[in-house]
Amino acid sequence: MDDKILAASAKHPIVPNHAYKYGTAGFRMKADLLDGVAFRVGLLSGLRSRRLNGQAIGVMITASHNPAVDNGVKIVDPMGEMLEQDWEAHATKLVNCASDQELLDTYKSLAAQLKVDLSTPGRVICGRDTRPSGHGLAAALADACEAIDIEYTDYKRVTTPQLHYLVRCINTEGTPKSYGEVSKAGYNKKMSDALVRALGGRKIEGQLTVDCANGVGGPELSELLKVIPKDVINVKVVNDDVLRPEVLNLDAGADYVKTRQRAPPKPTPVPGNRICSLDGDADRLIYYWIDPDTGFFMLDGDRISSLNASFIGGLVREAGLEDELRIGVVQTAYANGASTAYIEKHLKLPVVFTPTGVKHLHHAACQFDIGVYFEANGHGTVVFSQEAIRLFTEKEPQSPAQKEALETLAAISDLINQTVGDAISDMLMVEVILAHKGWTLKDWANTYNDLPNRLVRVEVGDKDLFETTDAERRLSAPKGAQEEIDSFVKKYTNARSFARASGTENACRVYAEAATRSEADELAKHVADVIKKFGSP
Repeated sequence: MDDKILAASAKHPIVPNHAYKYGTAGFRMKADLLDGVAFRVGLLSGLRSRRLNGQAIGVMITASHNPAVDNGVKIVDPMGEMLEQDWEAHATKLVNCASDQELLDTYKSLAAQLKVDLSTPGRVICGRDTRPSGHGLAAALADACEAIDIEYTDYKRVTTPQLHYLVRCINTEGTPKSYGEVSKAGYNKKMSDALVRALGGRKIEGQLTVDCANGVGGPELSELLKVIPKDVINVKVVNDDVLRPEVLNLDAGADYVKTRQRAPPKPTPVPGNRICSLDGDADRLIYYWIDPDTGFFMLDGDRISSLNASFIGGLVREAGLEDELRIGVVQTAYANGASTAYIEKHLKLPVVFTPTGVKHLHHAACQFDIGVYFEANGHGTVVFSQEAIRLFTEKEPQSPAQKEALETLAAISDLINQTVGDAISDMLMVEVILAHKGWTLKDWANTYNDLPNRLVRVEVGDKDLFETTDAERRLSAPKGAQEEIDSFVKKYTNARSFARASGTENACRVYAEAATRSEADELAKHVADVIKKFGSP
């Protein structure tokens, strides 16, 4: 095996003098830096599969909402969740090996340290978005699997959530926890069947326009729509040009809408129409409409989270399960304070805060029987415990209303992709909820008023000086900085502000919110000045 690894590694050299680090997005950078990275991720994925008794490990090749010249490789664990945190360090170590021989030695020492038998079977599956560079990176991954004798399956073009779905399906196949058929067709069938059941005969009113960021969501959504009965939902797919790589995520998609606070320029949005945007790998979702009088209005991840929590909480009460199931909502410090107040005071549901990053949110959500989590950027899902799913199907209803609530809960637990945020699945869930409530987007928007907020980037001498506590909502270092931030916050109404170091740049991000736009802007400026003072070299 040693010679095979050395020979294969020589075909996929690592770019020297570059520091690689596995983060929330895996390894993500310019695509021309990634060939050697993809090869080494293949070695690690094979090691991970063998460590977990041959369970399938997934590798998704995507750079999500980044420009077309970028790409990334990210490892998916057996139940469709993010790579276990301890293994991020193993990935970083393996990828940063300077030579083929060092790579081989590190691989073997990792296997010994982790007590992995390198002669046992293992399995790796792969998927990729529409980027042209994905094909070569998948080939590097395949070469790694061949070199270490790991079974390898390339599912080719998939959304990120579809790859997570496939991993979980493979690892639960033939068990009571079976998640679905192991194919994209199986994913589409599960979504279509669950959508029809969740609607329970209700109509989805009007047309929904879906901006697919010229990414993989376009063709995959079109495939799904062929399976859904024609009279169930009327979807107009736009920005689905996957033949010109350069337009991927260009002036389109969920990230554009969220950061620019406006609709994509093309196609020209029709005032009053219901519109949503996916991102380039279809794991983020943002809704919005253009009001003829007041203009653009966005319904982001916070809004999607509160909509899900409101609907599911109501169903649980109607099903008579409120004493048996714990429902909770997970947010980060970036969640708008008005959404937190609405969930806690109006919906009477607990809110838990975690540091930024999907893996933190997902883990916290799993502590509830029904855990709802969405980042403000539109990435999120709902997770259901096995006990919750059992109760939906086994509890004896005492009335027609209770029976309908239990059936709807069972349907939405199938409709929601519980492995990871899935823009297409989340979009269908939003449509189901609006149909049940008989709401327009304006009705949804009227549930609460967002507090005006401002996000500012501040360059600093050394971002590592800034350490946080309380789910990143307070600075624990440098000494004295938080006290100064607190003194400014006290001067404004309904105000809140925090600063945290960027994960990728030598900068800090300052978030501020207050009762008025001018107060939020002023507070952000004051806190940015505090960060500059404490962060100057």
